[in-house]
Amino acid sequence: MKKLLVVLLLVITYSSNFGQELQATVQVNFEQLQTVYKENLVPFQAQIEEYLNNTKFTGDTWEWDKIQCNFNIFFTSANSETNYTAQVVINSSRPIEGSDNRSLMLSVMDGKWSFVYEKNQSMYFNPTYFDPLTSFLDFYAFLIIAMDSDSYEPFGGNFAFQEALKIAVLGSSSGYADSWSLKADNYNKRGLVEDATSAAFQKIRQDFYDYHYNGLDVFSKDRNATYHNIVKMINDIAKVKKSLNRRSSYLTVFFDAKSGEIISYLQDYPDRSIFRTLQKIDPAHTTKYLEAENQ
Repeated sequence: MKKLLVVLLLVITYSSNFGQELQATVQVNFEQLQTVYKENLVPFQAQIEEYLNNTKFTGDTWEWDKIQCNFNIFFTSANSETNYTAQVVINSSRPIEGSDNRSLMLSVMDGKWSFVYEKNQSMYFNPTYFDPLTSFLDFYAFLIIAMDSDSYEPFGGNFAFQEALKIAVLGSSSGYADSWSLKADNYNKRGLVEDATSAAFQKIRQDFYDYHYNGLDVFSKDRNATYHNIVKMINDIAKVKKSLNRRSSYLTVFFDAKSGEIISYLQDYPDRSIFRTLQKIDPAHTTKYLEAENQ
């Protein structure tokens, strides 16, 4: 049953299992670090997981299923017992209606996370103040919530995207600006949320909702509706890309998560030219689309 219907039952059956938005799994790898730094980081994994799972990021009672997500943290360097740098792979998914499968919503590799951490330090949620440790986690928590919410309700992620943007702006003017400021890279945190909140991408976000709620979620009942909404999003992205004179981090993140899924759902779609359109708008996954076109 979809979220808009589930809420009616939750009014009656609400329990303490609901509240926080995330069901996060955190994995940590610090093999590259010297022993002294490793010892300091022993409680890190548990602390980060507890922070992500016990914080109410939206400030309200979360009435939906918790969002499944993963944070895989690979420490790359330390220049003292408190200053660290890491690479982080973040992904999240949501269930597909009428199926045992899940849809990958976010798949990101953030290549440079620099922060200060003291063993067993306290961590507090304060989105108005930039902290290189917790603000990074807050940003991705809001991004995960925004993408999930957009898939169930048109522009349902507005609040979370705006909160993520505020954090990115704070980060851009901090002492850690290098990983937060706007760049021409394929993936950029601030660029992603600026795209999501810009007028130019509102049509794409509406399509994002239809892709999931009126597309993937109805595949078992109405395959043609799924085809229609996936193809519509592809064609609308093609139109938006023509008007852009830059790379879009929002579209990079979308296709990194969705390219394989799109191919899977369109494998029996009769008009194979759709894969040529995908090659134009998502050249990073051209090989996949070529193979799918020729199947």
